[in-house]
Amino acid sequence: MSDYRGFHPVDVASLGIPEVGVGMLGYRFMGRAHSNAYLRMPVFCWPPAARPCLVAMCGRTEHAVAEAATRLGFEGYYTELSEMLADPRISLFDNCASADAHAEPTLEAIQAGKHVLCEKPLATSARDAYRMWQAAEAAGVFHMTGFNYRLIPAVRLVRDLIEQGVMGRIYSFRGRYLQEGGDDPNRPWSWRSDRSQGGYGAIGDIGVHIIDLARFLVGEIRSISALTQTFVRERPLSDRPGEYAPVTTDDVFVSAVAFENGALGTIEASKVATGRKNQNTFEINGANASVVFDLERLNELQVYMKEGTPESLQGFSTVSVTERNHPFYQFWWPHGHIIGWEHSFVHEVNLLLRAIVLGEPFSPYAATFEDGYRALAIGEAAIESAESGRRVELQY
Repeated sequence: MSDYRGFHPVDVASLGIPEVGVGMLGYRFMGRAHSNAYLRMPVFCWPPAARPCLVAMCGRTEHAVAEAATRLGFEGYYTELSEMLADPRISLFDNCASADAHAEPTLEAIQAGKHVLCEKPLATSARDAYRMWQAAEAAGVFHMTGFNYRLIPAVRLVRDLIEQGVMGRIYSFRGRYLQEGGDDPNRPWSWRSDRSQGGYGAIGDIGVHIIDLARFLVGEIRSISALTQTFVRERPLSDRPGEYAPVTTDDVFVSAVAFENGALGTIEASKVATGRKNQNTFEINGANASVVFDLERLNELQVYMKEGTPESLQGFSTVSVTERNHPFYQFWWPHGHIIGWEHSFVHEVNLLLRAIVLGEPFSPYAATFEDGYRALAIGEAAIESAESGRRVELQY
């Protein structure tokens, strides 16, 4: 008998909040980020439309997936995907595996009637991404691509300002995503290094993020002219010491784009930007205002308003996007208390679970498989342009 007088246990079931069972493929970087989001979402987005129930992880290496499932809060694990997808407790399939394991497992999950969240790039080819989108639509399941940067408060605020007409006509977009590390010649060769296996290099790994933000904020891209370069042209084979294989994917891509609404832009990505850890930044210039965002300072937005500011004080101002009237901050802390990169995934899974349980649409503010497909189609158009030396008109 307990001697804790006056103690009243909480009966979660009596709250009437439904559960959505999650099955996850993959358990490394993105698996950790998504698992954290499922665990945190009901704490902050209260009351939640549903409580995520982390049913099972799936991976090929049993000791590794068992350890990850224990550490990340899952009830158990599978080593066979077909067995996990047959589990009736699971209604949402979350694909955090590497890009070469996105298309077929996700298509299998769709065929099993599961709702699907798949990390970017959605596939290793636009053709496969299109198949995934069409299959999900035909099956009537909710489908989300992991473009989490749309769900950072400052980025969503920019979208709101554009939709409200505050910025006026949009003239230009300049976006770049820069990381270091790709210049290390000792980094082993992998499928990512080989275009024939679906490798994309900088375009597919990080470029699709900035391409998606360009579409999300400014609109559809009509045409693209691009250049690519590979600086490390061979890499060592990890399983055959002393042997090397050629690299046929890009380390850097730069492009000029024309949007359907008449705006012009530049989009670039690099895996060999020495000193840059994870700089995802853009500037948008409109007739009435301009904004600048940098992921490395994700709670801030630089804003210039042409009207309403005395001429002697005109210039860019830094706005702390942490007020209760800013996007998503109803879930978080008092004003001035910043949030981090991982919280964008909380916003993502909250919107997805609300869609599954309440039928609320999350598009266009979160990304669907259509958005994942279009980002890849633009990436492939950039490759075509670089190889042909010609501007390429987008045809979806």
